[in-house]
Order: sequence, then structure tokens, then C-alpha cells
Amino acid sequence: MNTADLDAICRLETASFKEAWSRDSFEYELDKNPYSHAIVLEEEGRIIGYAIFWILFEQAQLASIAVDPAFRRQHQGSLLLEEAIRQAMEAGCELFTLEVRVSNTPAKTLYENHGFTEIHRSKHYYSDGEDALVMGLGI
Repeated sequence: MNTADLDAICRLETASFKEAWSRDSFEYELDKNPYSHAIVLEEEGRIIGYAIFWILFEQAQLASIAVDPAFRRQHQGSLLLEEAIRQAMEAGCELFTLEVRVSNTPAKTLYENHGFTEIHRSKHYYSDGEDALVMGLGI
């Protein structure tokens, strides 16, 4: 991912989430956060997905992942998640964590299919009051 991708990334973000990240947030991840890693998935030159994750010492944290609605249920999310896990493993990480809305069944299924398990439930994690599941994968 680079700055030239941000228009497409922001469109994907708003199509995917109630609480979308701002362009400034993405710019921060690309330009200022030394722990941030950002990848995109393209098809025929079009960005159809992205993932942002942080690596700090032996732990990785998934910050955001999204796939264009037109390309969902085609294993694109799996490709992104697998690449993030691969990069985390290469960096020497031992644990990969994430938060997901308790109501987001498709995302929870994706994570469970890749071996993530529930570690904790964070009450009222999101601004609308919904709980988050904290999930982890030993790698």
C-alpha cells in the first residue's frame, strides 16, 4: 500500500465499516507509524482489498482488513489474512491478535477458519456500545 492507493482504500473502508477510518488515519499508518505494515490485494490493477497490521516485538495486531463487497465470499479475505500472518511469522512474531464485532459473523468465521480463538470479550468496545471479541493465534 502506498499514498497513491488511498482514494481506493478509503472507498473500500466506507463501503465496509460503520466506523470508517479517515484518510488521515491511513496516512498516519503509511507515513508515521513505524510498526505499521499495509498490504493491498489487486485484480486487474484495481484494489479489491487491504490489510493493515502492526508488528511490535513478538506480537502482531490486525488493525483493519477489508474486501470490496463485489469480491467477498471468494477467499480474498483469506489471501490477505494469510499474507499478514506470513509477514508476522517472518518478523519473528509468536502471537497474532485482533478485535472483531461480536455481530460480524463472516469475519469471525474467517478468523476461526485460520485458527484464531477467542481470548477475551471487551464490553462496549465500539462507539455504538457493541462488544468486541479479542481473538488470537499462536504462530
